[in-house]
Amino acid sequence: MSSRSFLNPRTPPHIVTLVLISGLSALTMNIFLPSLPSISIHFNEDKTVVQLAITLYLIAIAIMQPVLGPFSDYYGRRPVVLFGMFGFFVGTFITIYAPTIEVLLAGRMIQALCATGLVVSRAIIRDMVGREKSASMIGYVTMGMALAPMIGPVIGGFLDEYYGWQAPLWLLIFSGVIVFVIIWFDLGETRKTAAPNLTSQFANYPTLLSSRRFWGYSLSASFCSGAFFALLGGGPYVATQYYSLAPSQFGMYFAIIAVGYMAGNFISGRYSESFGITKMMIYGNIVVAAGIVIAIFLLIFVIKAPLSFFLPLIFLGIGNGMTLPNANAGIVSLHPRLAGAASGLGGFLQISIGALFSILAGFVLDAQSYPMPLLMLMLVVTLLGICATLYVVYIDNLERRQKPA
Repeated sequence: MSSRSFLNPRTPPHIVTLVLISGLSALTMNIFLPSLPSISIHFNEDKTVVQLAITLYLIAIAIMQPVLGPFSDYYGRRPVVLFGMFGFFVGTFITIYAPTIEVLLAGRMIQALCATGLVVSRAIIRDMVGREKSASMIGYVTMGMALAPMIGPVIGGFLDEYYGWQAPLWLLIFSGVIVFVIIWFDLGETRKTAAPNLTSQFANYPTLLSSRRFWGYSLSASFCSGAFFALLGGGPYVATQYYSLAPSQFGMYFAIIAVGYMAGNFISGRYSESFGITKMMIYGNIVVAAGIVIAIFLLIFVIKAPLSFFLPLIFLGIGNGMTLPNANAGIVSLHPRLAGAASGLGGFLQISIGALFSILAGFVLDAQSYPMPLLMLMLVVTLLGICATLYVVYIDNLERRQKPA
């Protein structure tokens, strides 16, 4: 692999480019959160219908990932990312000018093509470096990417308050243009050898699905991030209906979690190579559970205050930042020649399970959006993530015992 040179399309991409193509997907989802109540009023629709703007976005990403991964293995990383950017622009314009909630939801699903960069970036990293190093590099990429969910809801909240719910979408268009230009001039092809045909890439899915390690890594990542997705589904309504926060205020409190996510990704980037990916996954899931338990305790024993709900959830961000880079590194390292397919299928499971918990969050909240049912759902999901990670540990120990001395 040739050395990296920024803004040279004949060399592997710079880490900044990987941060940007991954971060655009996160920004597209998070900048929209403070606008959900405004969209509900604009279209005169119930919150459960408007919440589909998040849920269907996640479902669209989930459906796309098993397709995009093999496509990137066959056609190459660069053309698939550029195609995804084109779809992102189309979907965003549809969402901005949507005359009805149905058209807006359709636009959001097309807009989800920006997640192509998120899927392919993990495969690109695996093309460039080995397993333990890929966990470290994914950690640093997602640390930079965490700036999007940190500042996205804050900026989105202010834009919504002063210019309306379409304003954050115009910011996405502007951001997308910048990212597209950088991709065009910097994203060199990293796929080493092309798959013999596209059908063969999809035919390899049974190989991945029959791998116990694949399921362990994927479910650990899915349940750990599932707690975060549940918060995405229920958090805006807890903030506005229970704590009476304005959209911009919700965005600022939500940034606390993104700060934690950035810290967790830094920990992954710094220590994954020395501790190993499995230990980092265990520690990450435990940190998430601890944060949720603290939030439950404060809700029961402390006066009603938004900081008592949001501040402990900084550990949700830290734990996700520790677990996800390592679990994803494990997924794409199982079969390096199937890095794109593995990234896509693993991403499908993570996002689809996350979308499920996002939907459940809307159902468990009562009319006043009292936070306790949401926190209990998040805790149950996190405990499932710990069980999935312990399953990976069990497989590790079993295989070590079976190896001949």
